[in-house]
Amino acid sequence: MTFGFAPSTATSATASSVSADSDNRLARMLEPAEWASAGIPLLRSPREVVGGLHSRHRPTPATAVVAVLDHEERLTASASFVRRTTVAADGWEFRNALLSQLRRVIPHDLRRRTPVRTAVLLYCRDGDERWTEEDGAWMWGLRDACTLHGLRCGAYITLTRGGWQVLGEGRGGRRPSSLSEPSPLADAGHEAAPTRPGSAAVEALRRTAAR
Repeated sequence: MTFGFAPSTATSATASSVSADSDNRLARMLEPAEWASAGIPLLRSPREVVGGLHSRHRPTPATAVVAVLDHEERLTASASFVRRTTVAADGWEFRNALLSQLRRVIPHDLRRRTPVRTAVLLYCRDGDERWTEEDGAWMWGLRDACTLHGLRCGAYITLTRGGWQVLGEGRGGRRPSSLSEPSPLADAGHEAAPTRPGSAAVEALRRTAAR
């Protein structure tokens, strides 16, 4: 006689749900090769872009900085926020967070036939410069948020203890890093973002950039 316990229906259903959720999260991330082949426009002056965002937002680990650049790579708007590290890395969650920030600081360009502005993402995190699944989820989220806001998807940049790295391009530098002190804005190589008096979006930008 053989004794045993058959798994309950509830247990099986829970296990299936967890497996499906994990599969869905994996589908909402981009591998470095996929990102490199997606036609992401190269930054002409990545060091200046990184330095300017670092000076404005002073990111610490788990901080994301999303910025919109015009066709001459001048900063139009930017916002920063801290990701909830208790939540699993999911491109869908990251997309929603990025889209929420973009909507706060700049109007969408969905009426344009082709995008004229580009969104880039700087993410400050622990670890080294090597790609992680969390990076893949941010890449997926940035690409989708840009589509929904009428923007061109731009570079994804990580900021770690070792410095900064433009993923998919192989370009980077040792400063700034997640440990370095921000330089004054005058030394960061960026002009102040243009403003329009009385604009609610500009007021939101001022409040966000002041953090």
